Amino acid sequence: MADTASDHPATNGNSSNTLKGNAQAAYNQIASGSVAQNVKDQSAKTSAEFSNLANSRQTPSHPAATGQPLTHYHSFFSELLSWNNPRASAIAYASVVSLIFVARYLDVIRYTFKLTWMALGITVLAEVTGKAILGNGLATQFRPRKYYTIPRETLDALIGDVHELLNFFVIESQRILFAENVTASVVAAVGAFLSYYLVKIVPYWGLALIATTLLFFVPLIYATNQELIDHYLKQASDVVNSQTEQLRQAASKHTSQATEITKQYMGDYAAKAQQLLHGRSASPETTSKPAPAPKSNLKESDFPKPPKEEFKEESSSESEEEPLISA
Repeated sequence: MADTASDHPATNGNSSNTLKGNAQAAYNQIASGSVAQNVKDQSAKTSAEFSNLANSRQTPSHPAATGQPLTHYHSFFSELLSWNNPRASAIAYASVVSLIFVARYLDVIRYTFKLTWMALGITVLAEVTGKAILGNGLATQFRPRKYYTIPRETLDALIGDVHELLNFFVIESQRILFAENVTASVVAAVGAFLSYYLVKIVPYWGLALIATTLLFFVPLIYATNQELIDHYLKQASDVVNSQTEQLRQAASKHTSQATEITKQYMGDYAAKAQQLLHGRSASPETTSKPAPAPKSNLKESDFPKPPKEEFKEESSSESEEEPLISA
């Protein structure tokens, strides 16, 4: 019996060691298993993609149409929406959608006030209770030796970042307004037109959800089907260009015909006006003066010489010889 009793502690010790060994083996198997390794790999890839996204915040080399440099947020959002880092883009989309639902279904301001009075109530109660019972407040024990302050460098960086973000929205709105990129301006116009009618039946949070989904997934759809979409876009562009060229030729033809007809009528009216003006503008000097006699090539010798005798005597003698009344 004594031997049996002395064997129990060894047996219990061996069993506990066995359980610890089995637990450690299970933990090692889980930690080194395919699932855990996959989780580690995905975590490393996600961290690398977020690092790439953060490093993409560089000022673009190409300026705006006015020659002004763009902000580093242009590169950041372009990299984010291009899905070159799919895990980072997916997490960003999920975060934005979560914020929309939180703002819709949670009264954030009310819960903020509730959290504030609860935290202050706990600290005040702990301080008063500690001083009453222990002679020293409990909240005082957790008080830091030096209150936290915001460094000036951090504040300057934050203000500069907010300034760049605001300039991003200001510059992009002007680029869309003045049609620097016609495609973006057309998309914005169509979106505003549809929103004008959807706002009557869809709440604002629904419009925000639709806009976020389109903003993230339209570039993804285009990136995955770029060849097919570019093919159909080229066909549509060719059809539009051909129709535009036909309209341009028809308009040019009709314009030239109208121009010729107008020139013809203007020439006729100008000729008639000149005739009327010439008919009324004749001066009195030109009408009173006779026209000069035409010069003749006849000489004086071509005419007979006039008689030199007296014409009256001959006529009187002839009248005497002839009787007035015949017998």
